[in-house]
Amino acid sequence: MGTGKRGLITAAVAVVCAATVLAAPGTAFAAPDPSPDPSPSRSATPPAAPGRDLEAVREKLDNLYRAAAVATDEYNAAEEKADKQSAELAELTEKIAEGQKKLDRLQDRAGAAARAQYRTGGLPDEARLLLSDDPGEFLDNTGRVRQGQRGAKGLLDELSRTQQDLKTYAADADAQWKKLEANRKKKAAAQKKIEKQIAAAEKLESELEKEERERLDRLERQAQAEAQAAWLGSGALEGVTGEATERGRRAVAYATAQIGKPYQWGAEGPKAYDCSGLTSQAWAAAGQGIPRTSQAQWRQLRRVEMKDMRPGDLIIYFEDASHVGLYVGDGKVVHAPRPGRSVTVAGAGTMPILGVVRPEG
Repeated sequence: MGTGKRGLITAAVAVVCAATVLAAPGTAFAAPDPSPDPSPSRSATPPAAPGRDLEAVREKLDNLYRAAAVATDEYNAAEEKADKQSAELAELTEKIAEGQKKLDRLQDRAGAAARAQYRTGGLPDEARLLLSDDPGEFLDNTGRVRQGQRGAKGLLDELSRTQQDLKTYAADADAQWKKLEANRKKKAAAQKKIEKQIAAAEKLESELEKEERERLDRLERQAQAEAQAAWLGSGALEGVTGEATERGRRAVAYATAQIGKPYQWGAEGPKAYDCSGLTSQAWAAAGQGIPRTSQAQWRQLRRVEMKDMRPGDLIIYFEDASHVGLYVGDGKVVHAPRPGRSVTVAGAGTMPILGVVRPEG
């Protein structure tokens, strides 16, 4: 077996191994947000425990979970790219294998042609004409000779093209492998960020006394209720009368059926979800594929004005688009809030709104 052939086969084997090794599970994230208290009351908030500012604790927890949400979107984006690159790598591997088989067949044909020419003495047409006992018969066969020559040239051209294709496939596979490896490193780095932020938040919460945790929950609910009341009071929902389409209704039905299931970063169901895992699966169930991450949903889906919003649309939150909820009507969204929480219905205005996007159209 020639050196070039061994190299191509080795490249094919290496690419197959790469595609197998790098298949890894992926994930997406959500930001903090339990459901608001329908009747907020400032007087209901008890004073902070001596020596501990619970409002500062709440803000710190929000920041930690928000940082984890951003890292989760990074992880999910890297995973989505890695999945696509793995598929492309597998396709290139198949092309290399098929190309190698074709090259082997062409080389066999070229070898047979060379052996046939050797048996006829390898003489040029002019010499065979001079030496022929029957020049007339020779001239009658000249057309077939010329045809054979054109066939031989075509065979050599095809052989050359196939060899070049194999080199291109091998180079593309090598490039895909490098991209895949880079995304694997990005995923690993994002995972470390996520785990670090969540661990810090859990440690902070674990240090609170039971009474403090209860008051912290009340503070959180009060802050959300006040934000929702301010949002509604701003007239954000005035004129919002859009009705859900058939697909929108199916997306809402799917999302609301997941209420009570736990948040898990990177999860896409059916037992747990992160924020964009919930919205992407809800629309997949409705027959409409959408991007996996909240940031990609914001970038790639059609944006609509708040006044044109209808059930099934997605509300994107925070300046970095790190959280998303599915609008269900009446000023509410269903979403997967953050670690330690479950899929729930909340006021759409309980977090800073970046904008609204529509999966359909």
